[in-house]
Amino acid sequence: MDAVRVALLREVLAGTEWPGEVRRFAGVLRCSAVSHGGGLLLVGTEEYEPWHLAAHLVDESVWSGLPELAPTLVRHRVRPGAPAHLAVGLGRLEAAGRGSTLLMVAPERPEEGVLQRVHDARRAGATVLALGGDGPEVRGLAHETLAVAAGSEVDLDTVQHLVSAAAGENSLPSPRGSRRFRDRLSDLADRLTAPPPKRW
Repeated sequence: MDAVRVALLREVLAGTEWPGEVRRFAGVLRCSAVSHGGGLLLVGTEEYEPWHLAAHLVDESVWSGLPELAPTLVRHRVRPGAPAHLAVGLGRLEAAGRGSTLLMVAPERPEEGVLQRVHDARRAGATVLALGGDGPEVRGLAHETLAVAAGSEVDLDTVQHLVSAAAGENSLPSPRGSRRFRDRLSDLADRLTAPPPKRW
């Protein structure tokens, strides 16, 4: 998602809790990854692998000049002959410790094996962040969470775009005034479908 679309999405969501919550979570992610310097690990579930977020964070790390934001994608199944950036298995979580930042992304409760590995990483000193489902096990493990409930204004994929963009920004945007969500969505649709202004 390019910067223009992110800006338009932020405008649509202005007045909801999302801009502030995304900024808060992205700030913690950025601060932890940059200040601790032990590497950013990104893990999902067997059914949901956050490779798209990994790609966006790599882009943001380049654009912002913050190499610490480029994550290592930890995968449940590594195929033989996979390229290096897609060949890191769950065993990598066992090496996570003090200085590491672990971002767990899951729409629903992660599997028991992942939760246990994340628990062990936290006990070893890793900072744990969680994005997506908000079950009691996840809340108990994570230092910071950003829950995306079913039926909310935005889905998990959209929130990941917003988080990655905010994490790479040098200064986070200030919240805009409050208006009804449908009104903002209608205004956005009008602007996107309107003909370009005449230039004399």
